[in-house]
Amino acid sequence: MTDALRQLQEALGPERVLTGAAVSEKHHADSSGEAPCPPLALVRPSSTDEVSRIMQICHRAQQKVALQGGLTGLCGGATPQQDEIALSLERLSGVEEVDRDSMTLTVRAGTPLQTAQEAAAAAGLLLPLDLGARGACTIGGNIATNAGGNEVIRYGMTRNLTLGLEVVLADGTVITALNKMLKNNAGYDLKHLFIGSEGTLGIVTRATLRLFPRQEGRCAALVALGDFADAVDFLRLMKREFGGSLNAFEALWDGYCNYIVDHVANIRNPFDERHPLYALTETRGGEAEQARFEKTLAEALEAGRIRDAVICKSERERKAIWALREGVAEIPQLVQHNANFDVSLPLNKMAAFLRRLEEEVETVLPGTPMLAFGHLGDGNLHLIFPLQRQADKKTVYDLVYQQVGLNHGSVSAEHGIGMQKRAYLRESRSPEEIALMKLLKQTMDPKGILNPGRVIG
Repeated sequence: MTDALRQLQEALGPERVLTGAAVSEKHHADSSGEAPCPPLALVRPSSTDEVSRIMQICHRAQQKVALQGGLTGLCGGATPQQDEIALSLERLSGVEEVDRDSMTLTVRAGTPLQTAQEAAAAAGLLLPLDLGARGACTIGGNIATNAGGNEVIRYGMTRNLTLGLEVVLADGTVITALNKMLKNNAGYDLKHLFIGSEGTLGIVTRATLRLFPRQEGRCAALVALGDFADAVDFLRLMKREFGGSLNAFEALWDGYCNYIVDHVANIRNPFDERHPLYALTETRGGEAEQARFEKTLAEALEAGRIRDAVICKSERERKAIWALREGVAEIPQLVQHNANFDVSLPLNKMAAFLRRLEEEVETVLPGTPMLAFGHLGDGNLHLIFPLQRQADKKTVYDLVYQQVGLNHGSVSAEHGIGMQKRAYLRESRSPEEIALMKLLKQTMDPKGILNPGRVIG
């Protein structure tokens, strides 16, 4: 046992510093499942003070630390590397305050997103950050990756919802800036250093998030479309008619929908025939909004702007159409090998990007399906390629990220970079930008112990 591990056990107690077989396999990798590696030890603090003590010890010993939250990441960012300890925030959990007057929620970093959502709802308010992994992903992980989700079109990314943070730096210094105010220009807004930095600059331990008035009703529909141009036209229509009340606009290509319907139990396509493209759209509001929603879709259908529409009349029906979108969570159980992508592109380049990519993949890996869906309202595409062999992943990675770069897109819209995309960061960031990122990392973590090798190497 190293001196650092002995000091950690003395500081926290042996029950919070696990080694060997006592470390569950779930801590060997995040949800990417790639290159699992048992950590040197698993450390489980339950307070900011304990996180600070851990980092003081690790900083003195130059002990590398991998940060773990809900382990729902898909880029290998929380997978331990050789001789790293895993610092899990699963015990640093709980909602500390819901302030109805300021409409803010203060929460510990290890709190599951769904728990935070439910605390806001109990106070009659809304935390609009929403992901399919809501029951397992944590607030700290959402902040570390600047998570997006289903309602970005209306409320923005996690960055837009974060007012203040408490962060532990690499040397154990605690920065407490749990600001509740929307306007605060008193010097540098330091929270933005940590949001989206994937734990490479500091460890988020607490956060203050914006809440919004809760609206009871939801209007939702699954709309059938002829092609991508129809989808963009329909998106413009919905933005014009509903403006700030449009909170979701998801595109589901036929290949994705057909795959989900054909392979996942209890999920069906509500249309009698299959269509090239679908849009799942949703607004918030009561009876008056529902009437306007239905009228807009009826007029779009009559004008030939959409092919068909299924309008939800109940929460059960709404959940049924969202099941098509969230059925993606079942794909890893259906396919042993798959290449998974989270990219963003300008809307005027997306259709050509998909056509070109499908052609290139078919040329090198004949018969490989491309499953495409995404948050079309914010230009975010998710792509999954079921593969026959693990060895084919790099081939597909190279093709996809090269095309992303050529189309001036981003290799990561909302999942982060982690280990998996580090080599492709150059497709979205200039050498000067990457050099500045490395300078920030060197300044804030000079010994390189916080999530080393992630994002920028």
